Amino acid sequence: MSSSALKWVRFRLRRAMRSLLYSWLAILTAVLCLTLPGLAQISPTQNLAAQPSDPLTQSRQFYEAGRYAEAAALLEPLSQSSNGLAAAITFSNLSLIYQHLGQWEAAERAIATSLEHLQALPEETAVRAQVLEVQGQLQFHQGQVEAALATWEQAAALYKAEGNGEAALRSQLNQAEAMQAMGMYRRAVAYLTELRQSQVSQPDSPQQMAILRNLGDSLRVAGDLHQAEAVLQESLTMAERLSLTEAIARAHLSLGNAYQSRGDRKTALAHYQQASSTSNLTLRTQAELNQLHVLLDLERWAEAQALIPMLAEQVDQMPTSRAAIDARVSLSHSQLRLPNAQNLEAVARSLATAAQQAENLQDKRAESYALGTLAALYQKTGQLDEAQTLTDRALLLGGQVNAPELRYRWEWQLGQILKQKGDRSGAIAAYTQAIDTLQVVRRDLSAINPEAQFSFRDSVEPIHRELVSLLLAPDATPTQTDLEQARFTIESLQLAELDNFFREACLNARKVQIDAIDSHAAVFYPIILSDRLEIILSLPAQPLRHYSTPISATEVNALITRYVRQLRDPRFSQRTGPDSQQVFDWLIRPALEDLRVNQVQTLVFVSDGLLRSIPMGALLNSDRYLIEDYAVALAPTLQLLEASSLSKEPLTVLMGGLSQSRQGFSPLPGVKDELSQLHAIVPGEVILDEAFTDEELRAAMDAVDFPVVHLATHGEFGSTEEDTFILTWNDRLNINEMNTLLEATDLNHRRPIELLVLSACRTAVGDDRAALGLAGVAVRSGARSTLASLWYVSDEATSRLMVRFYQELSKGGITKAEALRQAQVAMIHDPNLVIFSRPYYWSAFVLVGNWL
Repeated sequence: MSSSALKWVRFRLRRAMRSLLYSWLAILTAVLCLTLPGLAQISPTQNLAAQPSDPLTQSRQFYEAGRYAEAAALLEPLSQSSNGLAAAITFSNLSLIYQHLGQWEAAERAIATSLEHLQALPEETAVRAQVLEVQGQLQFHQGQVEAALATWEQAAALYKAEGNGEAALRSQLNQAEAMQAMGMYRRAVAYLTELRQSQVSQPDSPQQMAILRNLGDSLRVAGDLHQAEAVLQESLTMAERLSLTEAIARAHLSLGNAYQSRGDRKTALAHYQQASSTSNLTLRTQAELNQLHVLLDLERWAEAQALIPMLAEQVDQMPTSRAAIDARVSLSHSQLRLPNAQNLEAVARSLATAAQQAENLQDKRAESYALGTLAALYQKTGQLDEAQTLTDRALLLGGQVNAPELRYRWEWQLGQILKQKGDRSGAIAAYTQAIDTLQVVRRDLSAINPEAQFSFRDSVEPIHRELVSLLLAPDATPTQTDLEQARFTIESLQLAELDNFFREACLNARKVQIDAIDSHAAVFYPIILSDRLEIILSLPAQPLRHYSTPISATEVNALITRYVRQLRDPRFSQRTGPDSQQVFDWLIRPALEDLRVNQVQTLVFVSDGLLRSIPMGALLNSDRYLIEDYAVALAPTLQLLEASSLSKEPLTVLMGGLSQSRQGFSPLPGVKDELSQLHAIVPGEVILDEAFTDEELRAAMDAVDFPVVHLATHGEFGSTEEDTFILTWNDRLNINEMNTLLEATDLNHRRPIELLVLSACRTAVGDDRAALGLAGVAVRSGARSTLASLWYVSDEATSRLMVRFYQELSKGGITKAEALRQAQVAMIHDPNLVIFSRPYYWSAFVLVGNWL
């Protein structure tokens, strides 16, 4: 039997679109339609009239031409007259055709009948595998993704048992598609990487190309953008070598999504335009929807408006399916984003149509998505009662299909509606429920899936801030309960940001009171809201305090950006700096008396946004720096701290560093002197230059328990996991690799690293997420505390500060925060080197994590 006859039916898996920017990873997959025994084998390329008496051949060719109704009309009579294996094959083919026609009940009946016929034919494992493949597609399109995954796993196992490696690979690709649709991106990456390795020695093929495209899409969502672009470019190149027009378009679509994720909208738009040249209606619509999204981001309103009528027409032409529903809702979202959006009645009708189609499909997830979006339209037009009713319905449906990624959005939307209606307590309850739902969902928050993939900044972050704003409303007097909840909410936001940074829920939090950590510490929670700066102050054994400043977030961020740029200028002497004084007045001055009365010695900041980029010790109170009066530490969140102090045992330090230029980074000639001086103060081991490799570091740490690891090498703290690394002689270690390197490898004798010192790093300026890189190192490195520099500082200044820090720390009976304070104050008041009193030289060094 020819391979062309075996592969006469092809289907395409359409990924459920993810909110405003979808990423369909359609797989060109050949599935069942075996010719019946004894029939002539007709090539699909022959003319339709070549065998006018052969309905099987004609139906196949009608199917490939997209003439599904005609194909069904030819097969339906055959289904009535066939039995056994022939009936199983015919009904399976009919199910596939009905799926394309959107006739889901007929598709279900056909596949069930096919499987019934196969019950009496247990030896027909090859046919059963192919029928299961079709059933998996049906389940996938109906939103039963977990069931589809299980079905495709069965199909792959049967194909392997038959020795059909090509078909098994096809089902494995389908499984990866289902994993992605379920949000299991890291699992999909591992699975596809293994598939890719298994095909390395094979020639180019559509299957290999599909593996690459799927892997690239999964890498993108998992956050590895550079690797995603490389893999997707390889997929595009292979598609071009194979001259597969539709596959080329899909590769361009995926590359557009990758560049959009990186913020390169111009390149993304070019790839979307390339993808939209395809004749495939669904693929073209997707590419143009993504174009529309980018144009709206760029505020190119006229071009965006021009796309909408054509897209509306194309969406109407799509057969009913979840893909069509999601396309309709996506278009409606985009229409609502236009300034002075017009023709809202048409948008409402379109969303109502989407909801009705979803109900007809019995796809509750898609129905929830459509109804929730329709509710948002009613909210926009001020029809709050109708908006609330529809939101409640969307919430109910989201709960019935266990879709927390949708439910939290509708809970948030309900909170907004109740707030507009003046129901503060109801709004707080709804917002609280939304955040509780997010605690359950806490996985890859930037890639919530499938229908509700909204960006972290646009979705998760505002929920927390809006709830804090409600709890601390100026027209209401917050109770202690309100303040406690506001503090917990901002802590939850910090955890969610770190989860988002790592692209996985990797942090195990617990509620901690400051009293349990340090009875002489105060914790400041500054929160930047749209119209004010709120501060919550936690003192040991005291009720929470709260104060605020009415000022816009734009003004706060502008001043902070200006101030941080000043600090990074070695010429800047800020003893009279107005910006520094202003930040002090916002954050500290209202609490000064409380700090004095409670004998506070250490100030801990759980900072928000751009405030994370400020070395708080440099803030000025008249003519005194904050560090002159208090030890200072930063904490990503108290919920991650281990309440323990540095061991009273003698310090031993593993010291490593690079003094030579490596990988395009400048040399650090002062590193040799720095490590030499430190080695004279504290015992330990020194690994320098050629020896400073991850292998040598691992060997040294396996041999000895070092409570302190000091690395004098270039490092970057960025806004993503991939942009955060430290340099070794032969590598760049990202956070996960650092964690693997530094974690306890022998639990029988290893203790946690108490302090990780990174003395030649920097954090990007002006990006309110860049400081997450430093926080990420602090919580993921395996060390309880991290001392790092926010910007590159001169070798001499770094050496002087580090020498004094270790001198203080080695005395014992002193906290890490106090040792740092003593070292910084010594630099401020050193009469021999007045230039080092400037904040550029000493304030760059901050302690993150446990300060004891």
